[in-house]
Amino acid sequence: MKILLAYFAILVGTLSLASVAQKTVFAKLCWCWPPAPHKGGMAKAKFESAEYVSAGSYGTETDWNNPDHVYVLNYSQEQGRRVFYQQCVWCHADSTPAGPSNRSNITPDPGLLNDSAALGKVNDESLRKIIATGGSGVGKSAMMPPYGSTLSEEEINDVIAYIRVIAAAEAPKPSNNSKSTGE
Repeated sequence: MKILLAYFAILVGTLSLASVAQKTVFAKLCWCWPPAPHKGGMAKAKFESAEYVSAGSYGTETDWNNPDHVYVLNYSQEQGRRVFYQQCVWCHADSTPAGPSNRSNITPDPGLLNDSAALGKVNDESLRKIIATGGSGVGKSAMMPPYGSTLSEEEINDVIAYIRVIAAAEAPKPSNNSKSTGE
């Protein structure tokens, strides 16, 4: 019984000391306390935007070239976005919301997957073949590995759906006159 009482006394004393230490200067020196009392020195989590997302959409992607433009993603595009940020972003983007890429260290330069001029000329079947067989499978750089055995067919299709969103040409701006003059 004495041992049990001694144990509880030590436990209560330790917890009391920890509680007092957390509210003092010592809390700033210890990494083990919650980040709330700390001011600086710790990375703050970046949370998803709380902006309105329309019904039927699963997420958004900020245009890499124009942060004022936000793409609304459906389920397939959001799944493609997830795979893209796991597998593709490091070589096929200069700078994204995820940060800088490794593209500048690769020779020859991999194509940018938000380049609407280049990707507008490539059909989905060609993209599917490039992703599945890798660069060497289509006569391009062997540095791109084949993802045909790594990704499912559905994941490859999701990546293509996502690429089509980020490589979409900017929507045309309405003109001042609504009638065509034929000139």
